Amino acid sequence: MSETNSSPKKAAGMLKIIVLTTIISAAAAFGATALLIDIFEKKQEARQPFFRVVELDDDTEDPEIWGKNFPQQYDGYKRTVDQQRTRYGGSEALPRTPDNADPRSIVSQSKIEEDNRLKRMWAGYAFAIDFREERGHAYMLDDQTYTSRQTKPQPGTCLNCHASMYVAYKKAGDGDIFAGFTKINQMPYMEARKLVKHPVACIDCHDPATMQLRVTRPAFIEAIAVVKKNTEGIDDYDVNATATRQELRAYVCGQCHAEYYFKGEEKRLTYPWSKGLQADQILAYYDEYGFKDWTHADTGAAALKTQHPEFELWSQGVHARSGVACADCHMPYMRVGAQKISDHHVRSPMLNAANACQTCHRIPEAEIMARVDRIQRTHFEIRNLAMDALMELIDDIKAAMAAGATDDALAAPRDYQRKAQFLIDFAEAENSTGFHAPQEGARVLATAIDLIRKGQAALNEPAVEHDVAMAGSNE
Repeated sequence: MSETNSSPKKAAGMLKIIVLTTIISAAAAFGATALLIDIFEKKQEARQPFFRVVELDDDTEDPEIWGKNFPQQYDGYKRTVDQQRTRYGGSEALPRTPDNADPRSIVSQSKIEEDNRLKRMWAGYAFAIDFREERGHAYMLDDQTYTSRQTKPQPGTCLNCHASMYVAYKKAGDGDIFAGFTKINQMPYMEARKLVKHPVACIDCHDPATMQLRVTRPAFIEAIAVVKKNTEGIDDYDVNATATRQELRAYVCGQCHAEYYFKGEEKRLTYPWSKGLQADQILAYYDEYGFKDWTHADTGAAALKTQHPEFELWSQGVHARSGVACADCHMPYMRVGAQKISDHHVRSPMLNAANACQTCHRIPEAEIMARVDRIQRTHFEIRNLAMDALMELIDDIKAAMAAGATDDALAAPRDYQRKAQFLIDFAEAENSTGFHAPQEGARVLATAIDLIRKGQAALNEPAVEHDVAMAGSNE
């Protein structure tokens, strides 16, 4: 009786199992199908990264038009008005509003008022008149147009790093950016300023047809070819035809964030890299060429002014040696739906550590911040020691001049000041407070301090002492 009753129960149980298995299998199949469809759709979406709302060509310089096709990137670009600062960089000036729409009403902190030693280092040069905290790319054109440094004659060359220049170079050169570059360099600044409308824009870094990265600044195209020839033996290097995409993620930044000078009467923007990218190699280039930016007002030294050499210092650091480009940290990748795009809100990685740092460094954000802070504080301490030493050398040369030392006797001390001041300014003008290459930054500043010591020793040489003694005997 029990066996007879159990058979229907077993059959019913098996039926339930079969039905349940069928349902589960169907659900799994449905889920797998849905997943595959979702993956397919996302892949299709990724293959179509933007909807072509407008057509772009090689003359479309207005970033707002590009933004119709690339709204996420354009949104990030507009956010470079952000005034958030880190310990050693950025500005807390008010962003533009209808109440202060005139760019001249927007000011950032004066560095020369915060540190009077900078005024003394640049005595007689335009930077002793006005030098302010760096702000975002959104302000780069206004900040240069309305600086008080414009009270000294400035050439059109200055626009290379402060404006969207690609289309302006093309138009001025009848389609040849090198010819336009040569022409605009020689214009007075305010005349050249009429040719541009925007700070750095999409077209300065991207080909409008393919969206590929490209270098558009003639000075960088020429200089990186020299570097490649000297370091790798490559003749006729064409950066846009040869560089990898990862290299271009550094080069498009380096075409502006680099040391330069105005060469010859035509004021041709030139990167002094033929001897190498290190600070003392650049100094050796200037010494061989016999170049000076100005004569120091207090000491008569043939002085040099360094300009934002981020590319040069980065190239000496561990990130560069590891293949990490500028954009990896300052424009890290971010997810927008299925798309992976570069964050165009260009800023300090310290304001975006999760994307900028923790992608590679799997340690807590607090530890990352502490490590960076330690590097920058140490660099800033050495910078202050070097600045104090430079002030002492300037005072010593001034005292020797007042006591009657001749130009011949002061030639060596003045040359030591020139060299030391350039190296200190290299560390000062570079915008990472040493982080891009901490050991190299410390070496540059230590070399400067050594040169200052030698300059002070040269003031005790017999030639100087003889001049001072003769001047005293004639009184």
